[in-house]
Amino acid sequence: MDAGSRYTGTNVYFLCRISASKYNDNFKSRERAAEYFGISVSALANYERGIKDPPKDIVLMMADAYNAPELINRYCINICPFGQKRQLSEKVKTLEAVTVGIVAKLNGDKIEKIKRKLLEIAEDGIISEDEEQEFLEISEELDELVVSISELRLVKERRR
Repeated sequence: MDAGSRYTGTNVYFLCRISASKYNDNFKSRERAAEYFGISVSALANYERGIKDPPKDIVLMMADAYNAPELINRYCINICPFGQKRQLSEKVKTLEAVTVGIVAKLNGDKIEKIKRKLLEIAEDGIISEDEEQEFLEISEELDELVVSISELRLVKERRR
């Protein structure tokens, strides 16, 4: 299972706390971190072991305190019923990796083809049966770009 998996004994909340402990002594122990967030040690342990999902206000505090904006995306993707319908990334990548991904998706020929096809579909204001598959393919390609943009936001937010 990956570092963000639930019920693993240690998950992304634990890993983010440990990473943050390098620059903030409040996060070196679970007891001090729990005190910092105003929650019980057992509640924090449950979050860090993946036994229970933290409430959104705690996720927001952790994301800010740990400098881990990916925790917000993770919450949205996995827990929030609204966020589950959105295209987000919870993976933190390097600026170089994100840039290469975006540039590859913004390939001039590919974007021109998408623009042209989308304009053809939208011309009459109706998505006809014969346009439906093409429209779905365009939407999926743009969803991939949205995820890449989400990755770039995570890079930006980590630079605070």
